Amino acid sequence: MQHPKNPLAQTIIQLCKAKQISHIVISPGSRNAPLTIGFSNDNFFNCYSIVDERCAGFFALGIAQKTRKPVALVCTSGSALLNYYPAISEAFYSQIPLVVLSADRPKHLVGIGDGQTINQKDVYKNHILYSANLKLNIDNSFSDQDDDEPAIIKNIENKIERFLGIKQELQQENEIEINKALNKAIQKSGPIHINIPFEEPLYELTDTLSVKPKIIQLDVNQTKIDDYIFNECLDDWNNAPKKMILVGVNYPDDIEQKWLDDLAKDNSLIVFTETTSNIHHDNFFPSIDKLIAPLEEDDFKALQPDILVTFGGLIVSKKVKAFLRTYQPKQHWHIGEGKANDTFFCLDRHLEIHPNTFFENLLSETTHYVKSDYKPTWDKVKVKRLEKHDEYIKQIPFSDFKVFDSILKYLPGASVLQLGNSSAVRYAQLFNLNNTIDVFCNRGTSGIDGSTSTALGFAVASEKQTTLITGDLSFFYDSNALWNNYIPNNFRIIVINNQGGGIFRILPGNKDSENFDTYFETKHNLTAKHLCKMYNFEYDSATTEKQLKLQLKTFFEASETPKLLEVFTPRTVNDEVLLEYFKFIK
Repeated sequence: MQHPKNPLAQTIIQLCKAKQISHIVISPGSRNAPLTIGFSNDNFFNCYSIVDERCAGFFALGIAQKTRKPVALVCTSGSALLNYYPAISEAFYSQIPLVVLSADRPKHLVGIGDGQTINQKDVYKNHILYSANLKLNIDNSFSDQDDDEPAIIKNIENKIERFLGIKQELQQENEIEINKALNKAIQKSGPIHINIPFEEPLYELTDTLSVKPKIIQLDVNQTKIDDYIFNECLDDWNNAPKKMILVGVNYPDDIEQKWLDDLAKDNSLIVFTETTSNIHHDNFFPSIDKLIAPLEEDDFKALQPDILVTFGGLIVSKKVKAFLRTYQPKQHWHIGEGKANDTFFCLDRHLEIHPNTFFENLLSETTHYVKSDYKPTWDKVKVKRLEKHDEYIKQIPFSDFKVFDSILKYLPGASVLQLGNSSAVRYAQLFNLNNTIDVFCNRGTSGIDGSTSTALGFAVASEKQTTLITGDLSFFYDSNALWNNYIPNNFRIIVINNQGGGIFRILPGNKDSENFDTYFETKHNLTAKHLCKMYNFEYDSATTEKQLKLQLKTFFEASETPKLLEVFTPRTVNDEVLLEYFKFIK
């Protein structure tokens, strides 16, 4: 097997292999050639070539989202690594492990006007777990001395020894930095950056490895709740008549079902879940906005919990955030090994353990449930809301709301649903999905920029069929995602095209002006049809409920190419239908 001759490239590749980082997303370039050569020549690595670095970043994020293991990104010097930044910030706030390996010019060529050169050191400093800025290899020029010149060699023996010592020190420093960075990505589950200076020549090959880097193992620290703190929590929990659990973004099957079943028995407890929570129980409360949007002040006071427990990632519902900021719980505990966000401005405790461990300790010590009518009262409200929800759908015209109702009913069981941001994820929140469907969305920064690329990365790494439901602006924004040679034939995209940023019509403001149409809603007449032809997607469209249901009957069937369904909805009806919904279900 051939390797890059560059020792620094060899070091990085060997350490990635030792840490089991097997997925490598490479964007073409010359300065990163030593890494590209090394990764692509080793069968241990699954290498992907993605030209657009912004798409590459989100594609890697999708793979990491599925595998829950670090995925490496490899790029050339200059502006290339800046295009990773949206995905890096998403990974930072969503706690997804990405490893950025950026090639750089040697230090003496930075800041002198050399081409394709920027200040790459610590470029992601506000959104990164660790930045490693490696040192340039010293070229072993003394090894090329002519054997016929023993006098020269003798005269420079001391210089050679000193040179070799410096070279060894630099190698050790680089090894330590690379190990630290990779271990941080694995242990803390987030993005790290390794900036790597390469001197020309860049394309030299060798059959043998010249370095054998030291592998520094992960530090294993067992986290445990202090007994005093736990006993305080237990006492408060067992005596509180109104308790609420609010689950944010959460991986499927992350919480053991037996703990969920135990929680569901407690009448003093309401469990709020979101579409992205991937937690299900008949006694829990999904579709939060459906329950709380129509409430009045007295209702909010009745719902206000004594104890709020949160776990998982960020919360989608703006309404539940507004509720808990205004009607704060007496105590707020966050459970989880990552960051604890003080979303409701009343965080009391961050218990840095996995929720399974917390519930195992808590529920095994809970011998009785406090008498309460908290959950039974809101169960009745939930039933009424569901009845009004079904009644409303029967009477509304063809619109985004009605489209989501149809699509979500046709999604195949045991599949994956990726949701675009803005309208798509918020509409999905109002419906009860099939419990066997795993749901994902980029909620770390909630941007529309990489939804398609993320869904594609996930689909490539998953054995399950993946469907992306996205809005038109998000889809067109990330259309370079389809410039990708790895798309599975069972991948599906549903674009809901309402000719602009429909979510802005829901927000307060003057909606009937040229200024609004141009700068907020961004009205357009684009269609995905020609993109599908260029990228070899099977294309279909629907403009009525009847057409949509007809298309959905066969849309998820096996095919020789991936498919895209574009659903056109009336631009000026959707906001009225959604806003009237919350009045109707009241």
